[in-house]
Amino acid sequence: MAEKLYGGAYLSPFVDAVLDNLTSILEEDDSFLERNNLLGRLQNCLYDVGPVLDDAELKQFTDKKVKKWLVDLQDALFMADDLLDELFTKSAIAATQRDPGNSSSGSRLVDSYIEDTGDMEKLVGTLESVVRRKNYLRLKESAKVDMSWRIPSTCLVEPSEIRGREEDKEAILKLLLDDDDDADGDLSVIPIVGMGGIGKTTLAQLLYHDDKVKENFDFRGWVCVSEEFDVVKVTKTVIEAITSSSCNLTDLNLLQLDLKEKLSRQKFFIVLDDVWNENYDDWNTLLKPFQKGVKGSKILITTRNKNVASVVQTVSPHELSLLSDEDCWLVFSKHARLSTVSLENPNLEKIGRDIVKKCDGLPLAVQALGGILRGNSDTRYWNHLLKSEIWELSNDIINVVPALRISYYFLPSYLKQCFVYCSLYPKDYEFSKDELLLLWMAENFLQPVGKKTMEEVGGEYFDELIARSFLQPHSTWENKFVMHDLVHDLAMTCGGEFYFRAEELRNAVEVDIKARHLSHNAKGNYPMSNLLGVCDRLKHTRTFLELNLNEWIPFNMENAPCIMLSQLRYLRALSFKRFPLESVPDSIGELIHLRYLDLSLTDIVALPESLGNLYNLQTLKLNFCRKLKMLPVAMKDLLNLRHLDISETPLDEMPKGMSKLKNLQFLSGYVVGKREENKITELGALANLHKSISILKLENVVNISEALEARMSDKDGIDSITLSWSSNEEETTVDSEMEREILDKLRPHTNLKELRINGYRGTRFPDWVGHSSYHNITKITLDGCRSCCMLPSFGQLPSLKHLSISNFESLESVGAEFYFNKNGESCLETPQFPMLETLSIQSMRCWKEWRSLEFNGFPRLGHLTIRECPMLRGDLPNHLPSLQSLQISHCKQLSWCVPRSPAMTSLRIGGGNEVRIGELPSLLRELSIAGNHHVEAIMHMQLSCLTSLSIADCSSHIWFPVSSIPASLQKLTI
Repeated sequence: MAEKLYGGAYLSPFVDAVLDNLTSILEEDDSFLERNNLLGRLQNCLYDVGPVLDDAELKQFTDKKVKKWLVDLQDALFMADDLLDELFTKSAIAATQRDPGNSSSGSRLVDSYIEDTGDMEKLVGTLESVVRRKNYLRLKESAKVDMSWRIPSTCLVEPSEIRGREEDKEAILKLLLDDDDDADGDLSVIPIVGMGGIGKTTLAQLLYHDDKVKENFDFRGWVCVSEEFDVVKVTKTVIEAITSSSCNLTDLNLLQLDLKEKLSRQKFFIVLDDVWNENYDDWNTLLKPFQKGVKGSKILITTRNKNVASVVQTVSPHELSLLSDEDCWLVFSKHARLSTVSLENPNLEKIGRDIVKKCDGLPLAVQALGGILRGNSDTRYWNHLLKSEIWELSNDIINVVPALRISYYFLPSYLKQCFVYCSLYPKDYEFSKDELLLLWMAENFLQPVGKKTMEEVGGEYFDELIARSFLQPHSTWENKFVMHDLVHDLAMTCGGEFYFRAEELRNAVEVDIKARHLSHNAKGNYPMSNLLGVCDRLKHTRTFLELNLNEWIPFNMENAPCIMLSQLRYLRALSFKRFPLESVPDSIGELIHLRYLDLSLTDIVALPESLGNLYNLQTLKLNFCRKLKMLPVAMKDLLNLRHLDISETPLDEMPKGMSKLKNLQFLSGYVVGKREENKITELGALANLHKSISILKLENVVNISEALEARMSDKDGIDSITLSWSSNEEETTVDSEMEREILDKLRPHTNLKELRINGYRGTRFPDWVGHSSYHNITKITLDGCRSCCMLPSFGQLPSLKHLSISNFESLESVGAEFYFNKNGESCLETPQFPMLETLSIQSMRCWKEWRSLEFNGFPRLGHLTIRECPMLRGDLPNHLPSLQSLQISHCKQLSWCVPRSPAMTSLRIGGGNEVRIGELPSLLRELSIAGNHHVEAIMHMQLSCLTSLSIADCSSHIWFPVSSIPASLQKLTI
């Protein structure tokens, strides 16, 4: 047999998963196969079909009969998997309820189920019939290939590393920075035109993040327009992009007035990415608010359509050409991670260059193939890819770019199903990595290796898809990812009839009865009622996701959940996020296959006790359910629960018995109760918690032993923790020392990265708060610690970048203890707050002095904010070499001198301070002084970068000669 030199068949992991389910059942009782011939026949089918899947994977591209066979096989495998999952689940539930001494009850239950229903007989017969057809199709067995060279988790590729677009970038950059162009009016529209995958968006990203562009415009905004061009939606998105906040307006006139007002006083740069609409009236309407912007404002659009460019352009469009073979080789080499040693192999380089030529200068295809070969220097593998017959297939068979088609073909089999699953989402959808991993887990796509958790494996899968360019980092949003349109087309093609996206009614084909994965795009025009109307014949559907449902999108299908839950009994993943849902029907407990349930941002008041029947449930999302006060008592029965998200949901307390959920990997919050079954001690048994956790209502912890039993110091996977006491104006006298001891016993593991403490009732913090052993901490927030009279020693934390302190009502002085602890003998020799970048101190009513130690402190502090400290007097730290932004307000007794900080770009003073302003830094861009009774300032220095100056309600000594007003000034308020 010839060695297989590609990633593996799409169905191979599915066959393995069904075999694993069957094996789990058979292991329950060794005599199963003797008593139940049906299970043996099913096992033989699975063993028989696996070896020929690789041959079928290739032949399906040229032989429609093989393609039809694979569809029928996948449909039968879905049926088998559903039935086995039901058998396994019922047996597992029975095992949790049976007498420990009676080990045969589970196997008897399976026997009874098989005997009482004809489903198994029918299913096995169908599968046998499908498997026998492989002989008529002459499918051959192929050997497994060693995929040990597959890439590890990698960092994301930076856009700045893209090759071959330097001249294009410089040409467009010149247009963007030119304020004296020949454009009509004040607005310049610059189109970038080119075919899909040629790099238009990448080039726009390079320009959007260029430092010169950032300096030249007051603000920027990025809007992905895509095929759906709705003036209201695009206008709303522009407003949200430039304000970084949601917009609730729906009337076009009000939207445009709002946008016009926001654009009228500042120079803007807006990118409209992936534009398709060429209707002049639509564009004329859209651009009206932009016309009166500050001269030099620019709009950059990317489009595949030259007609679109001709409608909107004010300068000649910049057409992107295909990359040269040499530039493509450089891109390919980078993505393939070719080492110096491998490049010394002349055969490998020759094969690689021949592969690159087949990509016809298309960067997206080059990146994808480079990712496929990443880390592999096997000449045979490269030759096999180069000579594959898939290059020659007609696009009539699979309507995708040949290079992308072959990139998919050479994906490892474990990645193919994860990639295809992304076709459920609309084009330009912004993926969340964590959300996608949990859905993959629910669909059983993740194959744990060794001691790695499913979450860790899913993270590696995701990073591989990124490295192979099947997913890409979002242009502006951190931790968001997108899929290129051409890659999305590929995923849709590969998904076939098993995936259905309800988006556009006019273009939608009828839902195939084989569909297993459904999504409904609320922003489309496909009525939910149409989807509900076919639920009765889609009963084997595994996935339903409601997408893009926002409060401003009309929706009147409140009965949809009841209909779906009654029809779709095989669901494994269900999302009703933002659904107009007030109650969950009891029938939810009948969805025994369910692994993923998202009810976030709904109006549910309670959850039924039947939720406890969901033995397989892995993920339960209930964040921002503002009316939900209690979780069901039956929560303790969800033994396979791994992720519980209740963030921003105002629970009164946790249900009893949370300690039984030992598989929990993520618990967003724990509300401490007063009863024995829901005290903080329940956290002790949850040893596998990762990421972040908030522990609320700590006032219910009444003794040290309870805090100690939570075993927080053992949870090395927790990297962010919030410890919170509820505020209670009528609370009884608090034992301060007891509070300190309790907080001491809640000491987290030293792997911690972020710490937040709210409402702590002690007078002093325990030593661990601020201890240098917490070398990973980057962010600390202390709020509402009303009795504390001393700050912890944060100065020695080596990685602390962000510190916020607020609402300390008993703190009067900040001194040496803030910089180092009392036992620090050599502390003066090392920098204090060595990495701190932002410091915010607010609402400190009794704070009177800051005894600043002028020695090697705050070397990297860039942003300092002090607000609402009415008793603060004296001076502030004077030596802040890296300070960029300083804001002081409502500190009425503060008399101080602005520190000399050459890097300062923003100075805002307000609220009645006595201020002495000496020489201001030349880089200052924003200066605001308001409401100060005594201000001494002689501003005659050259502030050549100043763009905004505001002076109001100042009683004395403000002198700013007209001759010193810089040409850069755009906003002046006196």
